[in-house]
Amino acid sequence: MARAVEIDHVKVLRYRRKTADLIMAAGTGWREGLVRTAIFSADMRSPPGRAFQTGEPVSIPHTAKVSGFVISDVLKDHGVISLVNVPILFNGAAWGVLEVDSPSPRDFAQDTIDFLMAAAAIIASALHRDSSERGEVSAVTRAAVEAQQRELLFNELQHRVKNGFQIILASVALQKRRFENPEVHRVLDHVANRIMAISLAHDQLAIRQNMQVADVAAYLRALCSSIEQQADNVAIEVDADEIELSIDRMVPLGLILNEAATNSVKHAFGDDGGRITVTLRAGIGYGEARLTVADNGQGIRNPRPGGSGLNLIGQLARQIGGDVTRESSEHGTLISVVFPIIS
Repeated sequence: MARAVEIDHVKVLRYRRKTADLIMAAGTGWREGLVRTAIFSADMRSPPGRAFQTGEPVSIPHTAKVSGFVISDVLKDHGVISLVNVPILFNGAAWGVLEVDSPSPRDFAQDTIDFLMAAAAIIASALHRDSSERGEVSAVTRAAVEAQQRELLFNELQHRVKNGFQIILASVALQKRRFENPEVHRVLDHVANRIMAISLAHDQLAIRQNMQVADVAAYLRALCSSIEQQADNVAIEVDADEIELSIDRMVPLGLILNEAATNSVKHAFGDDGGRITVTLRAGIGYGEARLTVADNGQGIRNPRPGGSGLNLIGQLARQIGGDVTRESSEHGTLISVVFPIIS
């Protein structure tokens, strides 16, 4: 790839569901120790993240002349100025991203992007072949084959759902390009964040005794990692008990966390940033759990009684039979939701 496009820095990024980020799975031209360890954001402000989330190529001729993106420190350390990302599509959904990075200005022509898309298709074909071979080896008994078929059907469903979310996020990104109004951009970014929160929940799905359940602790960590990647000077700490919930109960819980943490990121802190602590505790009362989102910011000043964020949190809590409490002072804001644990 590097020889074909005459660029030294090339990498393949693989999406990790548990942490909601992209890891450099392979690459050339990078400083020693980065391949298989360097992490990149998978959110819409990250160039590879946007390519992964929307399933569309993302080309940046000059990083200093583009807005709406955050360039990673890895690229800055290597003096990268121009870059292009294309999604690696596997079973109808993005598996990861193929990226080439140039330290000199370069306006990537359409034929270069088409070539990269073809290369990404070859990578996807190799992934599919490797997955098929490993699947055949594991099918030792009839029971194992049947279990594998259920798993394959389930994975196919997840891929289709992921593909659907990518189409929606691509539509949101397209609408954002049509408007220059910052308020419209803010609203569309908020919508995209909520869609990504739902998408991350589906990433955590697993089959347990013919039921589709998800690891809530892993989901909250992945969601917080995604939010933290989009925030400047804000650290998010997660302390969560191991709980499994059905997807229709976990999605409202994730949206509550997304709304509360996003509000803290936007309104609680000054230029120095701050800290958000997310806690999930089981065994609260009889068969209940508590989700708490607390920040060490400046508190809510002049709160709006009909604020859309608080109203949404209340509506989502009612969907899962939960009760919301909120405390705010000059030392920070705490939002807590107590809800019944029903898988």
